[in-house]
Amino acid sequence: MAAEINPLAGKTVEPSMLANVPRLVTAYFAGRPDPSVPAQRVAFGTSGHRGSALNHAFNEAHILAVSQALCDHRKRSGIDGPMFVGIDTHALAEPALASALEVFAANGIEVMLDEHDGYTPTPVISRAILTYNKGRDNGLADGVVMTPSHNPPEDGGFKYNPPNGGPADTDITSGIERAANGFLEDGLKSVKRIPYDRARKSSCVHRHDYIGPYVADLANVLDMEAIRASGVRIGIDPLGGAGVRYWQPIIERYAIAATIVSDAVDPTFRFMTVDWDGKIRMDCSSPYAMARLIGMRDRFDVAFANDTDADRHGIVTGSNGLMNPNHYLAAAIAYLFENRPQWRKDSAVGKTIVSSAIIDRVANKLGRRLVETPVGFKWFVDGLSDGSFGFAGEESAGASFLRKDGSVWTTDKDGMILGLLAAEMTARTKSDPSQLFDKLTSELGVPFYGRIDAPATSAQKNLLKALSPAKLAMAELAGDPVRSALTAAPGNGQPFGGIKVTTDSGWFAARPSGTEDVYKIYAESFRSEAHLRQIQDDAQRAIARAFGASG
Repeated sequence: MAAEINPLAGKTVEPSMLANVPRLVTAYFAGRPDPSVPAQRVAFGTSGHRGSALNHAFNEAHILAVSQALCDHRKRSGIDGPMFVGIDTHALAEPALASALEVFAANGIEVMLDEHDGYTPTPVISRAILTYNKGRDNGLADGVVMTPSHNPPEDGGFKYNPPNGGPADTDITSGIERAANGFLEDGLKSVKRIPYDRARKSSCVHRHDYIGPYVADLANVLDMEAIRASGVRIGIDPLGGAGVRYWQPIIERYAIAATIVSDAVDPTFRFMTVDWDGKIRMDCSSPYAMARLIGMRDRFDVAFANDTDADRHGIVTGSNGLMNPNHYLAAAIAYLFENRPQWRKDSAVGKTIVSSAIIDRVANKLGRRLVETPVGFKWFVDGLSDGSFGFAGEESAGASFLRKDGSVWTTDKDGMILGLLAAEMTARTKSDPSQLFDKLTSELGVPFYGRIDAPATSAQKNLLKALSPAKLAMAELAGDPVRSALTAAPGNGQPFGGIKVTTDSGWFAARPSGTEDVYKIYAESFRSEAHLRQIQDDAQRAIARAFGASG
């Protein structure tokens, strides 16, 4: 079932759609979540706890509880270095920071805040953690970012990065989640807290320069001189997000021919164009949300945008407009492994199990090992840390890669370096990333990739999560013999909460949604759009049979 496109998609946001920020902030402080209601409890997904104050999913009580649970986790784990804390530009980020600071300061946590009370991207926090911890065995730092990523303006988010700099793994987040819900259930009685004014003036709350070190260090991960010398014309749209104050210092330090197309920051995000479903969403991989920058493509050789915490990238080329995220990952991998001679000869390519198989073909062409993991950037943290992954990326436009010398840059996604990489690729090859991708497909085949959502009840979603190849019982897919049916990622043997079926010319993977009554079908053909649709139809029929067989 293909998603229905809203008639407003790609059009400028109408005033009636804008968030009522005073009402939202009032709801944050005044709302009282009921922990007996599942939707009102603390729930850590792949990127922290998220929700809106308007439906009692992201209120002050949640942040006080999570912050105390995090302080207790640090104490148990012996993490006693500084905590690098950042926020994005969502309306609830500032209130959440205020609540968290009251708890952090009461617990004596050394907190590092932006020196200008500004915004701090997720990758900047990751890099700060790793830089601080380098060579240390104790007194290790960790970090927090108040962000719901590209979610709508009404949402808030709280994301934790442990001392490895990457997204916290399930063991950590499930423990914090359990403890936080315990605090909610006992009415926050065990939460340590001091008034906000005292917290801000506390000796353990420090001002930190995030922008300067990050900007200066970019020359160690990208060929900024090649970008400058080429004069490649670059367009940059921060989409009103946390990267907004980073770009001018980058442009000035490296003297690159870049234009910031908008530096507006507004918690209603009124400057956005409406996403596919009629919502305001800062999704830089969506052609609807990216309509403004796509419309400017003729002004630049290459342009890019980031989502609100700048961990994702959207690449717009002069030759072909907005790139499919999978296509850009493939082009970036091919370029990097051929232009980073200091990387280890055995450094691998990391990809999620639902990313395009064109990446497999590129890795094979390069003679590089491919490591296919479940969805979630946490699976790439160790490989990026020790240099055994040169590049790691996921289909949802998130990726990172090593410094030029083969050492770690970030262990979380960095949309800013992926944007600048597009400029480096254009500068050094005289072809933009779309043109480089076309060269790859002329040799390796053209992929036709799509994702659709289909309805599923909670019981059906649980069945899909546990579905075995034997129960699916597919011998053919779109007329081709099935070569494999997997429920665990081949790169690390971890279950990915669904099933993937492959043939020589295509594949599909099906996973239940964690938040909606749907399951997602990712599919790809190396033949045609019609063959892709056949794969999708066969996949839906096979899963419907499995649902029916279960009663």
